[in-house]
Amino acid sequence: MTVIKVLEVVGESSRDWHQAVSNAVVEASKMHPNIKGVEVINWTAGIESGKMTQFKANCKIAYLE
Repeated sequence: MTVIKVLEVVGESSRDWHQAVSNAVVEASKMHPNIKGVEVINWTAGIESGKMTQFKANCKIAYLE
């Protein structure tokens, strides 16, 4: 029987949201190398002087156990 677990993480980047998601997957894969998918459930950004400076992506990452 195949068991898939889901891990919730927040990825961050000073560049863009795509990089924030990628960072979340890279970090999660260090502990769970069998990642099979990612779902982004929320996007947020920090603002300084009217510009977005910190991009965050709340992600659910599915992996095989």
